[in-house]
Amino acid sequence: MATTLDPVTSADVVVAGAGPGGAAAAAHLASLGYDVVLLEKDRFPRDKVCGDGLTPRVVGEMLQLGMVDEAHGRVDGWATQRGLRIHGGSTVMELPWPELDDWPSWGATATRKVFDEAVARRAQAAGAQLHEGVAVTGPRWRDASQSRAAGVTWRDEDGREGEVRAPVVIAADGASGGLGKHLGVTRRSDRPMAVAARTYYRSSRSDDPWISSFLDLTDAAGNLLSGYGWVFPLDDGTINVGLGLLSTSKDFQAVSYRKLLGSWAGGIADEWETTEANRTDAIRSGPIPMGFNRTPLHQRGVLLVGDSGGMVNPFNGEGISYAMEAARLAADVVDRAMTTKRTADLDAYDRELRQRWGGYYTLGKVFAELVGHPAVMHACTTYGMPIRPLMELVFKLMAHLTDRHPSDTKDVIINTLSRLVPAA
Repeated sequence: MATTLDPVTSADVVVAGAGPGGAAAAAHLASLGYDVVLLEKDRFPRDKVCGDGLTPRVVGEMLQLGMVDEAHGRVDGWATQRGLRIHGGSTVMELPWPELDDWPSWGATATRKVFDEAVARRAQAAGAQLHEGVAVTGPRWRDASQSRAAGVTWRDEDGREGEVRAPVVIAADGASGGLGKHLGVTRRSDRPMAVAARTYYRSSRSDDPWISSFLDLTDAAGNLLSGYGWVFPLDDGTINVGLGLLSTSKDFQAVSYRKLLGSWAGGIADEWETTEANRTDAIRSGPIPMGFNRTPLHQRGVLLVGDSGGMVNPFNGEGISYAMEAARLAADVVDRAMTTKRTADLDAYDRELRQRWGGYYTLGKVFAELVGHPAVMHACTTYGMPIRPLMELVFKLMAHLTDRHPSDTKDVIINTLSRLVPAA
């Protein structure tokens, strides 16, 4: 039920942004018994540029939130898939999601209109106060020194203004989020960025049991670009078709993403029915902040979650699972800090996330720099793709799917590399 936000409201925690990260944080904190206010500038259902893929890492977080029936291994009304079909060079290879102790062995797809609202409603069901159509305009400071945030200020779609007073703030307001900017957090130029474009097509292949990735992304002249394309089937008779291009590519600033996607989609129309007549939505594009490209992740009582902290995986452009995993850690750290009543204890959030993903993201940064050169990408697809054991290793690495205490050699290699490489 919608409620009106009072001009002055008090809570234990206020969360800016009800995407998967913010909503998951609110759900976990509310489940712990905290009074949580969750503010979302738009109204559900609302869209976001995304591939709409929910990897086993996302499914794991959905299990944590009680959104998935683990016994049945599926989500009612959403499409589920066996794994990834990779297209590269002259090779097409199907790689099932790995069987692991720490992660589910299946993935799903759902539009962000469906998925984001589902997580937000889960937060509501847990007891969080969700207010839609309310934009956070900045931090509310505890005193004139601005040494500690003590809530946020807001403006709603009717022009009303007010504030939520809370000792802890979670900023989950996206790549262009204003809270981080108010705190002086800026994009790190030493971390990769990407731009993604996507649209939807009606297709008789919308029931495909695999999500597809295309490593040979070319422009209209046939030049190989440092990016990848995807086709993700949905349960509504459509497919999500998109592409991403890395900032390490010389074409990053020069290309028209909408034109490139339209041209590439036309090139696969014989197989996927991606004709203009079948397109059901506009081609939209958006930024993808990668590898902790906004730091520190805790500053003055504000924790950055998801795109606001640049948490997207540099290997594959996945951001949903990292936002939701960070949200769960944020809830745990906030719970601990509430007990000690020490703001400094919130620093554990930044420290623990870097320990978890810092080395892996550094590997991803190196990967992004390498595939920024078309010759490297060509060599990888031509000579590496036909070797299945190698591709199984690469798949696990890029999907970030290994067991913490593995018996599989591939997992041991990936975990060792991630542990030995320094977290920058």
